[in-house]
Amino acid sequence: MKALTLQEAGKFEYQLVSEPAPLQPHEALVKVHRIGICGTDYHAYRGRQPFFSYPRILGHELGVEVIETGTAVTNVKPGDRCAVEPYLHCGHCQSCRNGKTNCCENLQVLGVHTDGGMTEYLKLPAGKLYASARLNFEQLALVETLGIGCHAVNRSGITAADKVLVIGAGPIGLACLQFAKIKGAKVVMLDVNEARLNFASNTMQADATVVASDNSLEAIKAHLDGDMPTAIFDATGNPGSMMRTFEMAAFGGKIIFVGLFQGDMTFFDPLFHRRELTIFASRNALPEDFNNIIHWMEEGRIDTNAWITHRVAFADVADSFEHLLQSGHELVKAVITL
Repeated sequence: MKALTLQEAGKFEYQLVSEPAPLQPHEALVKVHRIGICGTDYHAYRGRQPFFSYPRILGHELGVEVIETGTAVTNVKPGDRCAVEPYLHCGHCQSCRNGKTNCCENLQVLGVHTDGGMTEYLKLPAGKLYASARLNFEQLALVETLGIGCHAVNRSGITAADKVLVIGAGPIGLACLQFAKIKGAKVVMLDVNEARLNFASNTMQADATVVASDNSLEAIKAHLDGDMPTAIFDATGNPGSMMRTFEMAAFGGKIIFVGLFQGDMTFFDPLFHRRELTIFASRNALPEDFNNIIHWMEEGRIDTNAWITHRVAFADVADSFEHLLQSGHELVKAVITL
């Protein structure tokens, strides 16, 4: 079968690879129909993805069809359309035993630590498949992206009483916005890109947007009745932005780091203590996030149509990837079709 392998930074190559081995009892064979391209893939292509090795078959945002199931599989059947939870946890470490499979100590993420979905067929643990009779493959491919924001918002514990700032209007920041709005919170988006902010306001119903500047905090407060944000979601992965959140959060507020970078972060401890701030790291998503998102999508509470700004045929990905990287503010989410 055909697969697209990132051989090294900046170099894709189509290859013929062996078909998946025979199924174990709890496994399923799926045909890949849609693949969302995310920041992880772009960073890997640029050689800037932490904890990454080459060569690697990318792809972890997947909309798939079940082709065959192992003898012990009961949650899906051939013909089912499914979203994929790409976080392969070990099941026996302390994190897994405590139900925190999203941060398993031995976690393998499809397309990052192990080969992913830029291929025709894939063998997966059937428990990582989430079926929907109502959603199409394109919608299902976006469930994982939404899950990152859903988990971050759930981690934060925000309510409708919160005044929320989301920094970074890329797909992960937009997902945080989506679920903060579902919680009923007022949300201000901050970014350097005006076009992205316009999308957040006009399409994603952000209550207000602010272009990042030296006077950002005053502009944010003007949209929050003079108050500072009680919860800040930073989805930039930019150390400067992340460290500035300590100066922007309200007394008693929360900071949720959804983006990450490879390095150390510092903050002024008296400010941290005086404001009694709470810091959360948020990694990946949990199984219940996938189930809830699919339910909300089926109910029409989440509309993913506007997210997809670019579609690329699988045969054209290698030639199109550099163009996607240069699309700038025009690109929100690109999806590969097979």
